[in-house]
Amino acid sequence: MPPTPHDLAPTPKNLSGADAEDLSLYRVKFRRRLPESLDELHGPTQGVVELPLHVAWSGMTSYDLGKPRQRMGLYRTVLHEGLREDLSRYLNQDLLFQLWPVLRTLVGRTVRSVWEDAFPQLASRTRAVT
Repeated sequence: MPPTPHDLAPTPKNLSGADAEDLSLYRVKFRRRLPESLDELHGPTQGVVELPLHVAWSGMTSYDLGKPRQRMGLYRTVLHEGLREDLSRYLNQDLLFQLWPVLRTLVGRTVRSVWEDAFPQLASRTRAVT
């Protein structure tokens, strides 16, 4: 399915045509994975989470939500590699809000901007905390 104008966001002006197109397609990839609403994020808030290999293909697969660094690592991994179903299964709305001010600095610029564009309440949460 070709990207719609809603999927495409402005790209930095200093990129060459091919690089700008790659960045635009990268944004579309993350945009299509987003849940319709943050209310869909009903993942666990405690315990140990085992991620499937299609999400955690290059590192840890087991994360203890009681350990702040592992919790942050889980969210970073799922935001970058998870499919729409994975986002709902492994992310929790309340934890995402809690983690976002720091998490947004650990994810790539594209992931951060796609999430904050789609869910302005994440960006406003960041401004309220800083």
